[in-house]
Amino acid sequence: MQVATGTVIDGKIVLEDVPLLEGAVVTVVTRGADESFSLTAEQEDELLASMAEIERGEFVSLESLLASLPK
Repeated sequence: MQVATGTVIDGKIVLEDVPLLEGAVVTVVTRGADESFSLTAEQEDELLASMAEIERGEFVSLESLLASLPK
């Protein structure tokens, strides 16, 4: 897994110096036009670890979360 920064050009995401295989499945996290987004190395590691947990199926579904909330 890798984290990459890109720019939208003509409606397509353009990544510089990031080799991706044709057909690769990617997740895109965007920021608003007036919002900044930066991570420390530690935060990036934590984000990548969390994404790996999700890929392994280690998460709580919305249905389960809602069912666990007090009524």
